[in-house]
Amino acid sequence: MQQRLLGEGLEGRIVIVTGAAGGIGGATAVAAAESGAIVWALDLPGEALESAVAALPGEGHRAVGLDLSDTEAIEPAIRDLVASTDAPLWGLVHAAAYLRRKDYTEVTVADWDIQVDVNIKATFFLNRVVGDLLVEGGIGGRIINFTSVAWMTGALVGSDVYVATKGAVVSMTKGFVKRLGPAGITVNVIAPGQVDTAMQRVDNTDAWMAAAAEGTPLRRMGRPDELASVALFLLSDNASFVSGTTLNVSGGALLY
Repeated sequence: MQQRLLGEGLEGRIVIVTGAAGGIGGATAVAAAESGAIVWALDLPGEALESAVAALPGEGHRAVGLDLSDTEAIEPAIRDLVASTDAPLWGLVHAAAYLRRKDYTEVTVADWDIQVDVNIKATFFLNRVVGDLLVEGGIGGRIINFTSVAWMTGALVGSDVYVATKGAVVSMTKGFVKRLGPAGITVNVIAPGQVDTAMQRVDNTDAWMAAAAEGTPLRRMGRPDELASVALFLLSDNASFVSGTTLNVSGGALLY
């Protein structure tokens, strides 16, 4: 029997990766490009995004500079991109998120609104436009959202609003599973545990990071590439009958 590759079926197909200048998003963009996908790397405009795209293997990749808090800009931007190419759109890996870490007694309306805008509203409008375009494309496709294991365990240090938004991502995804499934489009969620990224280090001390690693049964934090390999599997032909799952990738920190 012929061996199947982890990223089977991605060659020559467009995959949109958000948060592509960051840890998990950046690692996912690299993994998809290595599997032959054409990566549209979406993140805040700037040098970090341009450098991330320039480093991707292969050809045809694009830097998509977009502030996801501007939710009204999402649909026209994605539709314009798709209209500009003949390559088939295949998937979305939505790894971008916004965390403003504060004790719950200090959370302001502005703190709440920016995290809701990026983590819930942008997720909905990205999923909707990509889902609609995949239906129009007629070849099926993949949508992968990111939550956090804290959607089930509850917030840790100063992340009450962030965790609330991540619970909403799981609920929201279930609706897209049902709506897009008849068109052959799978929709899934990845729930990371403690992963060593820049976001994880926001306002956390080295001592806290060490304690978080020790509290995981594997006694370490995850790496962005370990999350990217799971996203690559869900993007691929290997996951053709996987839809509606929230995949726990936490090194055993979450058990159920």
